[in-house]
Amino acid sequence: MLSVVLSGLRDRWASFLGGFVALALGVGLLVTMGLGLSATFHAPERSPQRFASSPVVVQGRDRLTVDVRRGPDTVPVEQRLDRPQPVDDDVLRALRARWTVTASGGPDAVGVDAPAADVRALVGDRARVLTGNERAQADPDPERDARALVTLNALLGTSGGVTAFVSVFVVASAFAFAVALRRREFGLLRTAGATPGQIRRLLLAEAAVLGVLASAAGCALGALGAPLLARTLVDGGLAPAWFTIGDAAWPFHAAFWTGVTVALAGAVAASRRAGKVGPAAALREADVDADALPLGRAVLGTALLLAGLGLLAWTCATDPSALLKRKTYTTLPMLLISGVALLSPLLVRPAARLLRARGAVGTLVRENGAAAVRRTAAVAAPVLVTVALAGTLFGSAASVTRAKEVEAREQTAAQYVARGEDLAAVAAPEGTLMSPTGATSVFVRDGDEAVVKYGARAVADPAAFAELARLPVVAGDLRDLDDRSIVVNEEFERRRVGETVDVWRADGSGPVRLRIVAVLALGTGDNGPYVTRANAPGAVLDRIDARGGGAATVRALETSGGTVGHLVTGASPNRLGMVLVLGIALVYTVIGLANTLLMATSVRGGELASLRLAGATRGQILRVVTGEAALAVAIGTVLGLMVTGVVLGTLGAGLATLSAPVALVVPWPVAGAAAGVCATVAIAASAIPAWRLTRACTQ
Repeated sequence: MLSVVLSGLRDRWASFLGGFVALALGVGLLVTMGLGLSATFHAPERSPQRFASSPVVVQGRDRLTVDVRRGPDTVPVEQRLDRPQPVDDDVLRALRARWTVTASGGPDAVGVDAPAADVRALVGDRARVLTGNERAQADPDPERDARALVTLNALLGTSGGVTAFVSVFVVASAFAFAVALRRREFGLLRTAGATPGQIRRLLLAEAAVLGVLASAAGCALGALGAPLLARTLVDGGLAPAWFTIGDAAWPFHAAFWTGVTVALAGAVAASRRAGKVGPAAALREADVDADALPLGRAVLGTALLLAGLGLLAWTCATDPSALLKRKTYTTLPMLLISGVALLSPLLVRPAARLLRARGAVGTLVRENGAAAVRRTAAVAAPVLVTVALAGTLFGSAASVTRAKEVEAREQTAAQYVARGEDLAAVAAPEGTLMSPTGATSVFVRDGDEAVVKYGARAVADPAAFAELARLPVVAGDLRDLDDRSIVVNEEFERRRVGETVDVWRADGSGPVRLRIVAVLALGTGDNGPYVTRANAPGAVLDRIDARGGGAATVRALETSGGTVGHLVTGASPNRLGMVLVLGIALVYTVIGLANTLLMATSVRGGELASLRLAGATRGQILRVVTGEAALAVAIGTVLGLMVTGVVLGTLGAGLATLSAPVALVVPWPVAGAAAGVCATVAIAASAIPAWRLTRACTQ
C-alpha cells in the first residue's frame, strides 16, 4: 500500500501541490501565532524603579474588599482600585519610629529599610508589604506591561482562529475536488477488482503522508516566521518594544498534529465518496455534476447556516452590545460563512443561469458554469470566504467606529473640546461656558452575589455639564446631578429615577448612598455613569468641553495642556491587525484558486480539442475558459456580499436597540480589492493551462 501511495504522490504531484502548500502554510502560521501567543501569557519581570534602594515597600491598599453572598455563606471578593490608597498615618508613624522610611513620588507607598518579617508583623492587614521584584508594583502604572499584551493576545488568537478556519476549508476543498477529478481513475481501479475499502484506505494514506510532510515543513516555516512577526508587531505599534518570541514547545506539537488531523479530516468525506464510485465511472465522458451536494454536506451546511443566523439573532435580542465587540464580529460570521460555502453547489447553478450573455462564448460560459457545479463551486467558495471576511471584519469595525464618532458628536453642544491626560483647570473667558470632566470608577453591587466596577466620568461643574451635554436620557434630568446623586445607564441593576444605590468610590471609600437622578441609554458603551468630583477622589481632568468665546476660548483651552479640536472623534479601528487577518485569508484563497483551476483546466484537453474541431478559434476557447473562472469569482463575490449584508444588518439592528446611531459602513474598496485579486489569480490560473492545451491542439 505504501509503495502505491508514494508512487501516486510522485506521479500526481501537481494535483497535491496546492493542498501541500496550503497545509504547510497553515501549520507555519499556527506555529507562528502560537509562539507569539505564548509570549503574551506573562509580562516580563521588571526591576523596581521607584524604590530600587529599599529592601521593603509598604503600599496602601489597592483593592476594594466587599462581602458578597455565595449560597448560604458570605465570602469576600476583591476589585482592583484605580490607584492605591495613601499609607495609613498610624502605620507611617509606627514605621518611622523604628526604621528609616523613604518617601518617593506620592503618599501611596514608602520604602522601609528593615526585615520584611518585622514589617509584616507591624503592618498587618492595614497595608501591603512588597519585597523583591514585587516592589515594581509601586512604580507608576505597574499594569502597563500586562495591559499592553491584552490586545495583542486577542489579535494573535483571532489570527490563529482564522488560520485554522480557512486552512481546514481550503484543504478539505482541495481533497474533495481532487477526488472528483479522479472518478474515472477510481472506476478503473474498481474494474480491476479494488474494493471500496481499499480505495478509501488509499486516499487516507495519501492524506496521512501529505499531512506529515506538510506539517513538518510548516513547523520549520513557523520557526523562521515567528521572530519576523514579533518585529512586525513592534514596528506597527501593536506590541511593546520589549516583546520577543520565547522558546515554548507546545505550539510546534499543537500545530503539527493539527495539520495531520486537518489533512485526514479533509480526506475522510472525500474518501467516502470515492468508495462509492462504481466501475461504470471509467466509461463516463460527460462533465455534468448530478450529485455535487451530498446529503452529509447539505445537512452540515444547513446546520451551520441556521446556527450562524440563530446566534446573530439571539445576540442581537439578548446582548446587542456584544455585537460591537471585535471577538463577536470576528467569530460569529464564520458559522454563517461556513454554512453558505458548504451550500454553494446548491446556489451555483441558478446563479450561473442568471448570466445573460449573447453569442457562442457567452452561452458556453453560462452552460459550462451551470453544468460543472463542482468546479464552479470550488472556485466560488474560497472567494466567498475572503470577500465575506473582508466585508464583515472591516465593515463591522468601521461601522462601530463611525457609530461612536456620530454618537460623540451628537452628545455634546460644545464648539471646542480639549483632551489630555492631566489637564489644568482654566478660567472661562467672558461669554464662554466650560464643562471639565475626568475619568474615574465606581463600584456597585450587582445583586447580593457580585460587585461590579464601572468606568465613570467625574463632573466638575454640574450646571455647565447639564447645559452642554446632549446625552441619550431615557428618564430623569441631568440638571439634578449633585454631590448626593448619580447618573446611571441601563446596564445598572437598579436604574429607576429616585431609587438609591450604594456606591464605593475609585479610592475604595464608601459605600455612599447616592440617589439616581437620570438614566441613560447604553449606546455604544461610553454612556455613564456620571458623578460629581466629590464622589471621584483622585480623578484628574482629561476633557474640557466649551462653547462660545471664539478665539479667546481656544487660547484659554490651549493653556490647559491638552489638544484642542472642533470635533469629537472616536477611536480608529486596529487596521494593521485586521489586515493581518484578511491577508491570511487572501493568501489561502489565492492558493486554493490556483490549485483548483490548474487541476481543473489541465484535465480538459479532450473538451477543448472538441471545441477546436467544432470550429472554435483559440481566442474563443481562452475566452470561454477565463469567462468560466470570472463567472465563478463573481458568484463567490455576490455570496460574500450577501453574508456581509446579513452581518452588518444585524449590527445595525443591535445599534438601534442600544439607542446608538446606526451608521453602517460597507467596505467597498477592501471587498473590491479582495475580489479583484481573486479574479486576477483565477483568470491567470485558468488561462495558462488552457493556452498550453490549445497550443497542443493546433500542432
